[in-house]
Amino acid sequence: MSDRTTAVDQLAKAAYRLSAADSRLRGRATRVPGALSLAHARALKSLAEHGPMTVGKLAAQVETTGAAVTQLVTGLVTAGFVTRERLRSGDRRTTTVALTEAGLARHREREQVVTEGLTELLHELDADSIETAANVLDQLAVLYDRL
Repeated sequence: MSDRTTAVDQLAKAAYRLSAADSRLRGRATRVPGALSLAHARALKSLAEHGPMTVGKLAAQVETTGAAVTQLVTGLVTAGFVTRERLRSGDRRTTTVALTEAGLARHREREQVVTEGLTELLHELDADSIETAANVLDQLAVLYDRL
């Protein structure tokens, strides 16, 4: 095998390991109080950055379906991280989702843990290498969307 073929094979194996780690994280989020899946974390981040929004807009921000976000929001409401309120005017089915203080605190805590973790794990890499890694992850997302 060529060096490039070997490297691509290593990347594919790493992508499978990342997917498995994501599955384990999702499992913890359903069993462990306060644990957040990546989808939960994306929702909290979107709400922290953009403020309250409809379930439809949150679905677009989190890059998933309205049905999946509805289920996600239900879990976040139960955890006390968001509120869900029906709009007073217009379509009564439309709800607005907003962060609670506990949700904002949990988002900030998660962001700090991720930042510190990445800083520790990537301390030997220069900025160009980290940017390359980010580009590879973006390309993996494109590939996953095509599968």
